[in-house]
Amino acid sequence: MKKICSLFAATLFSVALAAQNPIIQTLYTPDPAPYVHGDTVYLFVDHDEDDALYFKMKDWLLYSTTDMVNWTYRGTPLSTETFQWARQGDNAWAAQAVERNGKWYWYVCAEDTTMHLHGLGVAVADRPEGPYKDALGKPLVPGAWGFIDPSVFIDDDGQAYLFWGNNGLWYAKLNDDMISLGSEIMPVKGLEDPEAFGPLVMKMDYQLGKEKLKTGYEEGPWVTKRNGLYYLVYAAGGVPEHLAYSTSRSINGPWKYEGRIMDEAENSFTIHAGSIEFKGRNFMFYHNGTAVNGGGFRRSTAIEEFSYTADDKIPFIPFTREGVRTPVSRLNPYERVEAETMADSYGLKTDRRTGGNHHYVTSIHNGDWMRLRSVDFGKEGAKRLLASVMKVQDTGATIEFHAAGQILAVVPVCRAGELTVEIQQQLTGVHDLFILFRGGDGELFDFDWWQVE
Repeated sequence: MKKICSLFAATLFSVALAAQNPIIQTLYTPDPAPYVHGDTVYLFVDHDEDDALYFKMKDWLLYSTTDMVNWTYRGTPLSTETFQWARQGDNAWAAQAVERNGKWYWYVCAEDTTMHLHGLGVAVADRPEGPYKDALGKPLVPGAWGFIDPSVFIDDDGQAYLFWGNNGLWYAKLNDDMISLGSEIMPVKGLEDPEAFGPLVMKMDYQLGKEKLKTGYEEGPWVTKRNGLYYLVYAAGGVPEHLAYSTSRSINGPWKYEGRIMDEAENSFTIHAGSIEFKGRNFMFYHNGTAVNGGGFRRSTAIEEFSYTADDKIPFIPFTREGVRTPVSRLNPYERVEAETMADSYGLKTDRRTGGNHHYVTSIHNGDWMRLRSVDFGKEGAKRLLASVMKVQDTGATIEFHAAGQILAVVPVCRAGELTVEIQQQLTGVHDLFILFRGGDGELFDFDWWQVE
């Protein structure tokens, strides 16, 4: 039972104003892989189950944003069931996706039922949310020791590459079809050289079954390019991991170690990077274990904004609770806003439907809430509010819309469908919007979308 009084709700709202990390509270979202496509950032993530006591990961999730603070759940487009060659169940590890020539290619890591080791597969779709299908019916890279964490990179000349590896680092060219290798599998040179990948530390070599001195590189490569310089960001230092990076003037190396850029993740012994430039600003994605009931096997995506130095270095990036302080753009409430779009929330869940299907917020109880940032009510303000709900179980429940310290509207949830109410307080300008759910014990209803007029 989740009960909360108005004073406590106000306290929660004031605390939420200062917090953005982790960016998603409805599900656990490790191993973030962001991708910029036009005016949208797509975030491809793994999914730690709520009851995980070890790596329990059955599927991959998709989110999107146009403002870097409000994230829309786009479904669960992939699971281990998509790949007949993969062991089914808790086996959906780190992945990354890109678009090329109108097709979306999602490179995943899962255990091969033939080799009984993790290998790399690829799924293809016409849209980022799918539907996806296994492009090959077999692994693109068959299972072998350390073959995890694929990272795909398309160079300026159009040549695509796939990097991957734990306790080892390999890469290969991809053919133009993006579903076949265009070269042999090559080890990245310099992995034992401190000048290339950092100081030597004693780490477990799982293939040898014993510890040995190795450079800091551990796993999770992420490859980008800027001003003719290749950047290879990776989890480093063994367990617990921190983030470090190396650079090169050639995709084939030699690589030069540049140093630590993030400390060990909070409440998580792993960390996994993904960096993008979006509308002239740079963002580093990573995961930690700070969400409610989070930990090393229940991890969540967080973001920090950063700026390259004058000599093109990535600076050390401290962790913050605020995350992205200034949105890239504003949210328009005069267009339909999907309920699964939010910057922060408490107690709520989203559905587990595949990517192309209709999505909604579920597991709504008394006192649960969500926040949307930088909502632009314009110069004249709204007069009416529309909200759509489904599966109503408590006909005495309400949805309260709060902004600027006042209640804008209260929607009585008397039935399923579209509900309309007059806005009580005229509001103009840009504000954070809080949506608070009230009702009796048990689940109240499912929330589909809302809009002001």
